[in-house]
Amino acid sequence: MPQDFLYEQDYLGAFLLITILLGGGAAFVSGQAIAQTWRPWWQLVFYMLILGAAQRFFHFALFGGTLLSEYYYAVDSLIAIAFALLGFRLARSRQMARQYGFLLRQG
Repeated sequence: MPQDFLYEQDYLGAFLLITILLGGGAAFVSGQAIAQTWRPWWQLVFYMLILGAAQRFFHFALFGGTLLSEYYYAVDSLIAIAFALLGFRLARSRQMARQYGFLLRQG
């Protein structure tokens, strides 16, 4: 089935709730926190791998999903990394504009 590419449950709701809404939101604010503390972007990858494992557990505990699925762990982790990178990029852009805005001003 086509939905097996992203999620394993019988309905899209579990994927949207756990992976996109909860996991994506947590990843986004984690990316912002990493940027605000001036840490490098690659550190968020490690944290998002941990978040991917937590998402797998929630899929298992709440919706009867597979706990030890390498494929769906990778899907959850990659989506979390994408949200975290977005949060990181937005926060770092604001930081750079605020901290070094004088370099952008002409005249």
